[in-house]
Amino acid sequence: MATTPETSDYTSIQRRINSAIKGEQPRELLPFVGNERLNIPNGLMFSVKDYIVLVEDTGRIIREDKRGAISSSSQDILNRLNIPAENWLKITTEFGALFKGAVGALPALTEYCEHLERKRRQGAANCQRWLCA
Repeated sequence: MATTPETSDYTSIQRRINSAIKGEQPRELLPFVGNERLNIPNGLMFSVKDYIVLVEDTGRIIREDKRGAISSSSQDILNRLNIPAENWLKITTEFGALFKGAVGALPALTEYCEHLERKRRQGAANCQRWLCA
């Protein structure tokens, strides 16, 4: 386990931090597009600052040596994403056991499976259970 987000090898946050230092957006990751609005571009509906705060808060919750709590700003992010804090903690600590394929909202899973010409949305029940309030 890494001590800081920037030293967490093979993670999206490390990729984002390294790209931000160069003033770039990682090609393989969706950009942050802010809050939901009309004509919103494709991307993650919160800011990079919110993302970093959420990652830091999550680390404080799940690490024994960094005890803390979900801050009000992180709770706001989870509320916008419609993910209860208890579910977020379960997802972040047991992700590999809960999900065995694509993960996301049911419409996105359906689109993904149609694109790959799959008949079943593997893991849809867990996505519904843990990602929807």
